[in-house]
Amino acid sequence: MPIGFLRSLTARHRNPVSNRRLARVLCFVAGAANAGGFLAVQQYTSHMSGIVSAIADDLVLQRYGLVVHGIGALASFLAGAGTTAILVNWARRARLRSEYAIPLLVEATLLLCFGLLGSHLNDMDWLFVPATVMLLCFMMGLQNALITKLSNAEIRTTHVTGMVTDIGIELGKLFYWNAAVRPNSRPVMADRHKLRLLTVLVGMFLVGGIVGAQAFSTLGYAATLPLAALLLIVAIIPVADDLLTRLLLRVHRADSARRARRWGARGR
Repeated sequence: MPIGFLRSLTARHRNPVSNRRLARVLCFVAGAANAGGFLAVQQYTSHMSGIVSAIADDLVLQRYGLVVHGIGALASFLAGAGTTAILVNWARRARLRSEYAIPLLVEATLLLCFGLLGSHLNDMDWLFVPATVMLLCFMMGLQNALITKLSNAEIRTTHVTGMVTDIGIELGKLFYWNAAVRPNSRPVMADRHKLRLLTVLVGMFLVGGIVGAQAFSTLGYAATLPLAALLLIVAIIPVADDLLTRLLLRVHRADSARRARRWGARGR
């Protein structure tokens, strides 16, 4: 991929085109991680509705161990979303160009660790299963908060329920019969652009789920490594830009300090 294209995906200054492109990538990753994670621990981790409902069911059925696991998953999703907010706001204060790339770099690192260590931890079910659920929930919260912030809450990548709801609303508008429009009233019109975008995003989540499930069935935990590599490719250019800028600034300051000391020595 061209460097300019990669840089635009997580650029500090956003536009609808770059938001849509990044959303497609993240929907694919979320679908793959969600489906692969289910094969690993028999639990979906992208939607909190099911987890909160499971907490309520387990509480009524007095399965308190599962209640604790559910609360841990919910807290992990919240922690992931909170981490994104902290990282983005810190990067803004530091005037970094990688404010949206840093959370993706964190997600890529976590996926990489999961892919490398998952097979070694699989023998310890008492630790591996809840830790995996919490890790995946953390990543989903991290990613969903990122796309929410950079798109001003217009796009989600893990919340398929909301996207399908919006698709239904737009389809209802599309097929509404504007037979008798009263004076000074607007006809009901569907937002076809929004409808296409949401349909593509749900499709990318589905494709990611199919690819993730198939890859995990074939490769096991190593299936997460290509996902980590994809996120790393998306995030690395702005991070490298900031590192290079900081390095050049440090060299410039050191050079200025040497010149100042040299002129001071000449003055004496």
